[in-house]
Amino acid sequence: MAFVRDETHWLFKLSPDEWIRAALGELRRAEAAYAKKNGRAGLAGARRAAGMALNGALIVEPNEAWGRSYMDHLLALKADASGMIPARVREGCALLLETPLPGGELVALRTAHADERVLEAVRDVIAHAYAVVKRSGEPS
Repeated sequence: MAFVRDETHWLFKLSPDEWIRAALGELRRAEAAYAKKNGRAGLAGARRAAGMALNGALIVEPNEAWGRSYMDHLLALKADASGMIPARVREGCALLLETPLPGGELVALRTAHADERVLEAVRDVIAHAYAVVKRSGEPS
């Protein structure tokens, strides 16, 4: 099925490749936020980046279980038991979901290593989504 852009639809406003590029841009912003010691913006951006990339994969491999929001996507992949999602991607989704957002009621001690783990998790998710998009052969 060929991609058809629909500016009014949350998913089809961008092509699969455009979602991947948007995710990479969001990843760069998350990396910059972490570099400036802004963990809140870094984590939020990392979660958005993962979700954007997964939107691209969702276009070429529709799956209603993934839901609509970025967080829904992460929850679905974390819990996936189909065997289709690599363990490293499931674990990355879990880390993105379970890392506490700085500034809440809990004081989370952050380290550069912990920040890098979040960034590595989102890179794994983006790489998986990219592979799904490219494997599909869908021109976009």
